[in-house]
Amino acid sequence: MRAPMRSVPSAVGPVCPPASDAADGREPAAVPEKPSARPSSPQVKSCTDEEIWLRVTREVADDLAVDALDRDRAGKPPFDELARLREAGLPALLTPPGPARRGTDWRTACAVVREIAAADGSIGELLARHYVLAWSARFFSTPERADGLELRASAEQWLWGGGIDLPDAEPATGPALSLTPDKDGYLLSGCQSFAAGVTVADRLVLGAVCAGTGESLVVWVDPAHPGVAAEPENDRLGQRLAAAGRIRFDGVPVPADQVLGAVPHDEHAFAPFATLAPLALRLALVHVGLGVAEGALAEARDITRAAPRGRAGTGRDEGGYPDRPGADPYLLLAYGELATEAHTAAAVVESASEALARGLLAGPGLGVDQRADIAVLVAAAEAVTSRSAVRLTTRVLELTQGAGPVADPLGFDRFWRNARVLTAQASPTHRLRDIGDHYLNGTHPPLTLHA
Repeated sequence: MRAPMRSVPSAVGPVCPPASDAADGREPAAVPEKPSARPSSPQVKSCTDEEIWLRVTREVADDLAVDALDRDRAGKPPFDELARLREAGLPALLTPPGPARRGTDWRTACAVVREIAAADGSIGELLARHYVLAWSARFFSTPERADGLELRASAEQWLWGGGIDLPDAEPATGPALSLTPDKDGYLLSGCQSFAAGVTVADRLVLGAVCAGTGESLVVWVDPAHPGVAAEPENDRLGQRLAAAGRIRFDGVPVPADQVLGAVPHDEHAFAPFATLAPLALRLALVHVGLGVAEGALAEARDITRAAPRGRAGTGRDEGGYPDRPGADPYLLLAYGELATEAHTAAAVVESASEALARGLLAGPGLGVDQRADIAVLVAAAEAVTSRSAVRLTTRVLELTQGAGPVADPLGFDRFWRNARVLTAQASPTHRLRDIGDHYLNGTHPPLTLHA
């Protein structure tokens, strides 16, 4: 079982949970299938109780860590895992401030994602994508419509899935998803792959192209409609419980009030605030990758402590510490290097998180220059963390091989597999090129919804 406190602590403090209007104390029902009812968020009277959410998140993470390997090997849809998150009220955590509710800030949500990802990278990714997609109405619609949708989603603890990653150029075969005008709105058709949430999401946020006009629209739909068919991917290398797969839409109605907004084709017509959506997603996934690396390092530390004491060195350069775990000085050196690398990555990620939090608070008043600075910091966080996550999880595999047979059942390979899948989604080379172009030439990263 994972230690209650990670060796590399989160850079963000505890959270203050949102108040719930429907907490009635009932026991949540068992979830053998996709649940229709959602337990309410825990009721908290004052935001001064900051330690409450820190304890809640760590308790959920420790609970997930207990059977993380068994669940990874079983590869079942994560309905049970989501029930654990809902019981703790975590899906409703990142709700933008508005009438009759208190929302938590971006940095707080990232701390929660990182803590959950340290125990289970797949569930961390589900939660990260959900938090970003929960802001879709804020990015693309009016504040009034965003308030109404967010209140409903928060009260019912919807898990958002899908994605708004519209390509910069339409492929020759046409858009993956298309909208055909209908008397009451549109009909959605097509097929698209998503990295998470395919089989478990309560609502989907999607980017689609209107047939005839070619206008790109962001919409949301209910995947429970009979015209929606999900095809999960059960043989992934890593992130096996993130519910990845393909979704096919066959004439699914999209009423006009489920259209969040239009996406301009001209980069110069983009509102800088709307283009924070892909940056928020990229940074949320950076927190997932960092959490995976920190979780691997913490579990490796626990295994090393529990292993038989190594032989203490006798020479000046090989002097061990026979009274401490890991008498081999080179083992101590390795852990020192890994802990330092994790701290370094965390510092870079924290800087990007702080900048993005300020950008989200700026809202529609966000300027192009400020958005460019945020994009560069997010790119730096991606480049540093992607390399660190792979190096850390690879080195952990090497360190735990000599810890005895007790290490085998823990399946440290899952951390490496999860890190590889997460880092494969973005090329550090491209991110470093953008950073260099901005630093040397002052060039702004393009305003786009393409992640």
